[in-house]
Amino acid sequence: MNLIEYPDRDLMMMDLASVLAGELNSYLMRHDEASFAVPGGTTPGPVFDALCAANIDWGRVRIVPTDERWLPESAPRSNARLIRRHLLTEHAAAATLVPLYAEAEQPEDRLEELTEAVRPLLPLTVCLLGMGTDLHVASIFPGADRLAEAMADDAPPLMAMRAPGAPEPRVTLTMPVLRGALSTHILITGAEKRAALDRARDADPAEAPVAALLDEATVHWAE
Repeated sequence: MNLIEYPDRDLMMMDLASVLAGELNSYLMRHDEASFAVPGGTTPGPVFDALCAANIDWGRVRIVPTDERWLPESAPRSNARLIRRHLLTEHAAAATLVPLYAEAEQPEDRLEELTEAVRPLLPLTVCLLGMGTDLHVASIFPGADRLAEAMADDAPPLMAMRAPGAPEPRVTLTMPVLRGALSTHILITGAEKRAALDRARDADPAEAPVAALLDEATVHWAE
């Protein structure tokens, strides 16, 4: 595991935004389009606030949430809502958001068409992830109803997931998609998540899904 420790959060957010911009720009110098998977939640907000002003040809970037609650973008808990508000502004407003929600009662009703929209983005150019204190990534939760399927090497790109403590059904990129990204970064803050990360180093991925990514990912941490 490549772990980078920062003296403070502000420096980490700015530095990580610069790294992500550099990786996207480098890829776009050699390819027509780049794909960028990003999490919801509040932690990456400052990264997005810095990244949206970066000098990138955003019109050639496709952005996809790493996971999504089965809620419309108008809902306060929608990851797409946060991504659009914090990342798809300024220069980055030219990027295209590939949503993981479509209007239906259950994700299974629209999962096939959502999957077909994601396939052209693979392998992901850059993947930014968060991590929960329960060691979940995206919506691959310990104890989720289809955890083993989502972790399997032959998992489809997208799966619907339900987990204890998650009020809504979720749609998530599966572990092969996350592991297959050309560049993967995990962003965490605080002592509690650092302690959780230390537990994950030797943990069974079935109990700590993030453990399946630690060989490939760069982890960025600040108190």
